[in-house]
Amino acid sequence: MPLHRWDSDARRDAGHDRSDGHRLAVNPFYGQANPVGGMAEAPPKHRLPEAPLAPSTAYQLVHDELMLDGNSRLNLATFVTTWMEPEAGVLMGECRDKNMIDKDEYPRTAELERRCVSMLADLWNAPDPSAAVGCSTTGSSEACMLAGMALKRRWAKRNADRYPSADARPNLVMGVNVQVCWDKFCTFWEVEARQVPMEGDRFHLDPAAAAALCDENTIGVVGVLGSTFDGSYEPIAELCAALDDLQERTGLDVPVHVDGASGAMVAPFLDEELVWDFRLPRVSSINTSGHKYGLVYPGVGWALWRSAAELPEELVFRVNYLGGDMPTFALNFSRPGAQVVAQYYTFLRLGREGYRAVQRSTRDVATGLAEEVGKLGDFRLLTRGDELPVFAFTTEEGVSSYDVFDVARRMRERGWLVPAYTFPENREDLSVLRVVCRNGFTSDLAGLFLEDLGRLLPELRRQSGPAVRDKGAATGFHH
Repeated sequence: MPLHRWDSDARRDAGHDRSDGHRLAVNPFYGQANPVGGMAEAPPKHRLPEAPLAPSTAYQLVHDELMLDGNSRLNLATFVTTWMEPEAGVLMGECRDKNMIDKDEYPRTAELERRCVSMLADLWNAPDPSAAVGCSTTGSSEACMLAGMALKRRWAKRNADRYPSADARPNLVMGVNVQVCWDKFCTFWEVEARQVPMEGDRFHLDPAAAAALCDENTIGVVGVLGSTFDGSYEPIAELCAALDDLQERTGLDVPVHVDGASGAMVAPFLDEELVWDFRLPRVSSINTSGHKYGLVYPGVGWALWRSAAELPEELVFRVNYLGGDMPTFALNFSRPGAQVVAQYYTFLRLGREGYRAVQRSTRDVATGLAEEVGKLGDFRLLTRGDELPVFAFTTEEGVSSYDVFDVARRMRERGWLVPAYTFPENREDLSVLRVVCRNGFTSDLAGLFLEDLGRLLPELRRQSGPAVRDKGAATGFHH
């Protein structure tokens, strides 16, 4: 979330600057029965109005400004769900006033959360789904924070004889491609981030390189099931095998957390033979985003641990709140129950076969569109949408009149939001476009996307060179 600065415009507004630039323009038709009445005082932008507005007027002012947002259905940058059935919206509306944390007051909402945890434990092959522990979160970022906290606390308990001390600084091993929430975790909880760089055509973590970075201060290794950079799965089984070998050689027992923000709701349905989850004894915890390929509006995430042994009891707070004993493990406290209810609705509505059908359709769109983009001749595919329904591509070596940032800018003119960005250290020479295919992005929409891209190419080919030289300023990739 961006930090907003109270700038000079706001200060001038606070000083009662009446210039039009610092007040909202109110159409006379937005007023009540008398179109002139109520127009004497336009509401300020940066301070509370002195008097109330009619609800219809307030609604229209906000509605009109939001029209300038991008169309979420055409946003091919976001992994977040942008369409749900009307029935799900009705349920969410019925639950938006329920505080998820008040489990004693809303016991059925709490029960639906518990059922979702059990369903995910079964889906991810926990040895004993009834013994697995987990919770809902506001999204995968919070879930990752909780999983990281559990890893650090377990490591601290194992090393209580020497931590804290100058020679016992905890570290977390991960690929440089991890989502920014892991960098935040390491900063917030004072953990050294040890990142495996990209090399050549390997755009995610290498198991052997990850194991080589581990030592007695490593709290865990993060494997990503579905990299946001290109949609590829990291080899979780190979990672666990490399850490098994490390333990045999050195005695170091390093747990693995699987960041399955997207892939943990795709692989169980489309890649059933892929072993990445609790079937691997070294996997201690998994997170996912219910609001990504879990098919729920933002924001809901899930964090699960193999058993209670992986979640230190001292991290779970038992609060006597409003007359009830409430165990809670969360960074947030109050939040609506609507998203949890929507997750349960979607689990109930689709079942395994329904999820399989939805994810299969989404992957088919991704692989089909990727193939057609590759046929245009100007682009080289890095991935093909056959893991996450996501693919990344860049311009061919012979293309010099434009770059991926030009493509993103021109496609935005036609309503398509396609991120263009530069890869991290060791592959900063590589700039790509990424297309995220979600439920609701149909083959028809994919066809329209391809048509618009094809129409732009003749114009782009006639350019004398890329329009934007500052790739840092041009990039639209921040997640």
